[in-house]
Amino acid sequence: MNKHGHIRRRLILSMGALAALTACGGRLRNTVVIDRQIAVGAGVSLHVRDWASGEGDDKDVIVLLAGLGGNAHAFDSLAPALTKNHRVLAITRRGYGQSGKPAPTSDATYAPATLVADLLAVLDALKVDRIILAGHSIAGNEVTLFAGSHPQRVRGIVYLDTTYDYSHDIVWTGEKIPDNPIMDTPEPQAADLASMSAAIAYAKRIHKHWWPAMEAYWRDTLDVLPDGSVRPNTPPAIEAAMATGAKTLSPDYRAVRAPALVIVAQPSTLPDMMPWITAQTTPRDLADARAWLRIYPQMHGPDCQRIAAALSGSKLLTINNASHSDFFIEYETVIVNAIEAMRWEK
Repeated sequence: MNKHGHIRRRLILSMGALAALTACGGRLRNTVVIDRQIAVGAGVSLHVRDWASGEGDDKDVIVLLAGLGGNAHAFDSLAPALTKNHRVLAITRRGYGQSGKPAPTSDATYAPATLVADLLAVLDALKVDRIILAGHSIAGNEVTLFAGSHPQRVRGIVYLDTTYDYSHDIVWTGEKIPDNPIMDTPEPQAADLASMSAAIAYAKRIHKHWWPAMEAYWRDTLDVLPDGSVRPNTPPAIEAAMATGAKTLSPDYRAVRAPALVIVAQPSTLPDMMPWITAQTTPRDLADARAWLRIYPQMHGPDCQRIAAALSGSKLLTINNASHSDFFIEYETVIVNAIEAMRWEK
């Protein structure tokens, strides 16, 4: 795969620091949520958003993990929608948002095994025994490793549009992937970081939709400096360490025993994948973008099917006309119904 193909795969198949949520289907609810800081050791604490179950049954707990660069606010719409039958915990992994950001002093600091140990520490601190564990995108690594390492703690798992193995690129032998940066998310310019309002305006330009919960998510990725300008609150060294760590794990699906729901988001329109395409986009760029839109589902669908095939008795749900970043909001009702229809372990 060429340079741009690798970059596009990394951006599209991960949450990314500038990931989008959508207004369609998502809304802010008057649901009680408690924001917690849970110590996980070595001076590191994690930000946990804790929604109580409407039925008051804390034994039925769903844990939500955001994609790369994401934070707990990514689930500000989905989590309340699940509270009719569940207590829901959304966790910001170390290095992002309001969670601790230790310097990457070794390869282990941001390795998947460390992230899994953090998750276990959160559950122990909150005295949560068994969970349904759901992870978006790169969090599929943590889902697989946690479920395989701590099977007694897992009633079921949900893969929210993840990849079979992040340690290597998807092998593609079909139509040539265009080598064109039009497929890559436009980088923010200095003017886009001049203020929080400028950053939000930039975010709106590169995302398909906007909704109130997005602002909470967006603010959680940025620090406001004394002059009013903003910058990402995750240092570049941590971003690099996290990306490197994600590529070190080749997941062992054979160790997973819990029932699994594998959800695939398949784009079908340019706004699903590249909202920054406009009427001013050149014909060549537009043709390359359409080629990538045509190729990507052919790569991604079979890749997700490999996950389902590797997990005995799993359920596969494909959602078309969907964006990787926001499908669990746009199709929130579909996602909730699919989770509730599963026969999780008692």
